[in-house]
Amino acid sequence: MSKLGFRVGSREIHCYFTTLSDHLSQTAVTSASGDALDIAEAVNRVMGWARAAHAAGNKLIFVGNGGSAAIASHMATDYSKNGDVRAMALNDTAMLTCLGNDLGYERIFAKQIELYARADDLVLAISSSGRSANILNAVKAARAAKCAVVTFSGFTADNPLRRLGDINFYVASDRYGFVEIGHLTICHAVLDFICGLRVPEGMLPAGATAA
Repeated sequence: MSKLGFRVGSREIHCYFTTLSDHLSQTAVTSASGDALDIAEAVNRVMGWARAAHAAGNKLIFVGNGGSAAIASHMATDYSKNGDVRAMALNDTAMLTCLGNDLGYERIFAKQIELYARADDLVLAISSSGRSANILNAVKAARAAKCAVVTFSGFTADNPLRRLGDINFYVASDRYGFVEIGHLTICHAVLDFICGLRVPEGMLPAGATAA
């Protein structure tokens, strides 16, 4: 809830940014078997899957609710336009309200995946809580369609979405803002590297080097 008249100082703003950065740098990544993955290895795998899907005539499918839906639309647009990678977000308003009304909100993404997904498509499922029923059902439908799955979750470490992907990115925060910005940043990093971005040495943290 907003607090009228509330003010913050520069130190508090700096702490906010530092906390966000810490959450991102501490992102946990796991495989389908639950084994820990190095984040660079995970990012490279997702990049490879995205390129391979496009080259084979397949596509990326982004799904999410609320702020995660905005990320899904943003990423589908940017991967398509900037990355030349075929991508879509299942966020058409008429379709969502139709399926929600007729089949129930928990089926709004699963039904679309059943209709439009093909084997070897890449589904990217985004949920801050990792507990949204319609996202969990979307992943189940993606598995039935033989798609690869990447998940993005947050809040509690035992959320069910974190166990369902081939690669699972987990941002360990209970703050929506930090989790959503974390998910957006990871998705954008994958795209930037697909586009060939190299981070200049001067922009890297002390002691780090570009590969």
